[in-house]
Amino acid sequence: MKFPSFLAAFSLLQLILLMQGLCAEKTDSGGLSVSYLTSGERHSEEYCAMYDICGQRSDGKVLNCPYGSPSVKPDELFSAKIQSLCPSISGNVCCTEDQFNTLRAQVQQAIPFLVGCPACLRNFLNLFCELSCSPNQSLFINVTSVSEINGNLTVDGIDFFVSDAFGEGLYDSCKEVKFGTMNTRAIEFIGAGATNFKEWFDFIGQKAPLGFPGSPYAIDFKSTVPDLSGMELMNVSTYSCGDTSLGCSCGDCPSSPQCSNSEPPSPSKKDHCSITIGPIKVRCIDFALAIAYIILVLGLFGWALFHRQRERILASDREPLLKSTDEDEANLSNMQYDENLALEGRGVTEQLKNGAQLSFIQGYMASFYRSYGKWVARNPTLVLCLSLAVVIVLCFGLIRIEVETRPEKLWVGHGSKAAEEKQFFDSHLAPFYRIEQLILATLPNKTHGKPSSIISDDNIQLLFEIQEKVDGIRANYSGSKVSLTDICLKPLGQDCATQSVLQYFKMDRENFDNYGGVTHAEYCFQHYTSSDTCLSAFEAPLDPSTTLGGFSGINYSEASAFVVTYPVNNAIDEAGNGNGKAVAWEKAFIKLAKEELLPLVQSRNLSLSFSSESSIEEELKRESTADIITIAVSYLVMFAYISITLGDASRLSTFYISSKVLLGLSGVVLVMLSVLGSVGFFSAFGVKSTLIIMEVIPFLVLAVGVDNMCILVHAVKRQPLELPLEEQISNALVEVGPSITLASLSEILAFAVGGFTPMPACRVFSLFAAFAVLLDFLLQVTAFVSLIAFDCLRAEDNRIDCFPCIKIPSSAEESDEGMNSRGSGLLTRYMQEIHAPFLGLRGVKVVVVAVFVAFALASIALSTRIDSGLEQQIVLPRDSYLQGYFTNISEYLRIGPPLYFVVKDYNYSLESRDTNKFIVAFWIINRMISFMGLQVLVNYSL
Repeated sequence: MKFPSFLAAFSLLQLILLMQGLCAEKTDSGGLSVSYLTSGERHSEEYCAMYDICGQRSDGKVLNCPYGSPSVKPDELFSAKIQSLCPSISGNVCCTEDQFNTLRAQVQQAIPFLVGCPACLRNFLNLFCELSCSPNQSLFINVTSVSEINGNLTVDGIDFFVSDAFGEGLYDSCKEVKFGTMNTRAIEFIGAGATNFKEWFDFIGQKAPLGFPGSPYAIDFKSTVPDLSGMELMNVSTYSCGDTSLGCSCGDCPSSPQCSNSEPPSPSKKDHCSITIGPIKVRCIDFALAIAYIILVLGLFGWALFHRQRERILASDREPLLKSTDEDEANLSNMQYDENLALEGRGVTEQLKNGAQLSFIQGYMASFYRSYGKWVARNPTLVLCLSLAVVIVLCFGLIRIEVETRPEKLWVGHGSKAAEEKQFFDSHLAPFYRIEQLILATLPNKTHGKPSSIISDDNIQLLFEIQEKVDGIRANYSGSKVSLTDICLKPLGQDCATQSVLQYFKMDRENFDNYGGVTHAEYCFQHYTSSDTCLSAFEAPLDPSTTLGGFSGINYSEASAFVVTYPVNNAIDEAGNGNGKAVAWEKAFIKLAKEELLPLVQSRNLSLSFSSESSIEEELKRESTADIITIAVSYLVMFAYISITLGDASRLSTFYISSKVLLGLSGVVLVMLSVLGSVGFFSAFGVKSTLIIMEVIPFLVLAVGVDNMCILVHAVKRQPLELPLEEQISNALVEVGPSITLASLSEILAFAVGGFTPMPACRVFSLFAAFAVLLDFLLQVTAFVSLIAFDCLRAEDNRIDCFPCIKIPSSAEESDEGMNSRGSGLLTRYMQEIHAPFLGLRGVKVVVVAVFVAFALASIALSTRIDSGLEQQIVLPRDSYLQGYFTNISEYLRIGPPLYFVVKDYNYSLESRDTNKFIVAFWIINRMISFMGLQVLVNYSL
């Protein structure tokens, strides 16, 4: 492509040679001690070919002295300055501080041309750093001609010996670099369109006439050194444009491996111990458990066969004796069976009297429950009133109930390192901004199943239309209207830091055609840091990885999704009430997305997902509100189940008396009171509840409470009716009280142990659940036992269930029949007559044990495959709009959670070495991240 002459002049004026960096104004040497040699020529290490300034041309360009001199050692501050621009030079130097300052000012002209490719810029700077300040300057620079100005000799021409390897490396790293302002190759300006490094060096080495930009003296680049001269070629290392540490964009370095269509490397997975058996490869733990299972099963079958053979031998020895006593044993068995039926209720009591069969704790608990049961049966009203009074008092704590919904307060311990670091960051810098996001994506193609590119004129125009609707949101907060500009993050002025492709057009629809439409956007994908026209409306470069999704590598033009992010200011507020305006706007934003944006996008055959900072919290609240119906239905089902299973339905004519509907309802109410009492108790002490408590604990305590209620009622029903009511309740508590107590105690302790975990959500849940189970147990052995006593008195007095005030008269014959007979329920008969005898068979025992051992070992093996973490989709309702959003996040978004490095006690002084230490540490971290195959955008604060 040919350019007008004024562009060529512009290129020469801007950066054709940075040879002025080789010179400086004639000033003091900055405190450096210099010893000048007046005669002789020398080419060796630590020796300069030209040093200091001896004059200037009539056009103002200064000229170096042609005298050789030893290199000098700069002071510490000067050395640090040189390292910042020329990291390849250390130790002594061949330039004064003023020469270096001039060089640094001149190389700034190269940045607009080469900034798109850091590797090219680094190589270009190294060329002039070696020329101007290298301590071994005389090895590759030879002054070939001098001129006299104002009585002083000055340099008029030099030979610069540079290796072909360096020249090729420099040219290859810069030949495809684009100059964003003119949308052409930078080599057209700084190399006159050179096609190889020799043409480029010839262009750089030309001596500029007076008044024209360029070098004040001629530079002859040579690739071979004269024999016996003692000189060497300058051959510092060059960086490839594909180097990951100084990586260039695909537009500036098409040959980079990162610009291929291959996906980024996946993180390496930890290898597990495995064993190969033929074509099958199994894990070591699976193989070991399989061997253990085989051994256990073989041992179990061996034990069964051995005992079966032994029993056969013993049976054959006793056969004659058994034949003579069969009839007597049968009669005796029948008599014992009848006697057992009569004394069934007293069996456990008689066993408990035998101290040899009970442990000390069980014996003590049995004695306690015997006395306690009689006392409750005598004073049911007192026990019921006292127990309910205590729980009702605890429920008054619900007045102070607060629900914690902030994720950082739920999942991060107050004293944890993460919480301390976040608190330090939020208080000294600023809390991380709130995120409002839209994701527009193309639908998969029906032919090949892959989505097409979303980069088109129509889709960008659609994005402008959506943006106008978002800008038009006016949310109501305390009587005032809130717009996006009122709450958005504004880091560099009055424009919102919206992360959108529209920023390449300054968020202005008129600029879309003026800038060239999609072509300009595709250009900015590669040069978003180097082109002024690609800067955002808030005057900052915008990484396309934050606004595009669904592409491989860094081929942004293949993107199948637009990602629009609205950063909103966040407030530091312990109570979580400092973001009222933002929350109000977020609700209006979600409403707009549901009612207007979603139909609009779907009409264009695209998909839309969206989210706001408060979306998860609002969806969880909605789920909790909806679950109130689920909880109520579950309690009603449990109430119906208890009412049916607890009652006696031996005769239909007495059903309204023998049913336990009122007792079952009372039991469910007690379970609810235990949950409310637990929440009220902790709320009174300022402990905030969580949505997990509202969701899980009612079901948990309901399951435990129903179990205990069934055990207690059936224990009372097993007692002989001829016993007094006090004896029936006392014997029932003696029979099941210890087991209920120990089981409840184990449940309470299991939950209480969870109170030691540092995670607040788990700790609070464990404490609430432990206290709820404790209250439920106490109500079961106090209030519910009293209710059982009242129910027994009601049934004895022939009063209708649910309407105890109504008494049904009955004949003495029916009364005696009801008093002396209490038929077993269907489930009881099934267990006695079918289930228990079947499980008593030896073969069934072996099979049951083998199956359960198999399940246990399989569970151990599969537990190693459990992935840690909690997917957010799991805790959200299935019909939530966030389900699709999180799916799109994992599929399209290339930018993850923020990573911050906060350096405390940083020394900002120029004499400090903290900056170098930080740069080294940051470089090591960056290399480790790259090694793991990750791409990280890092914010760091000092």
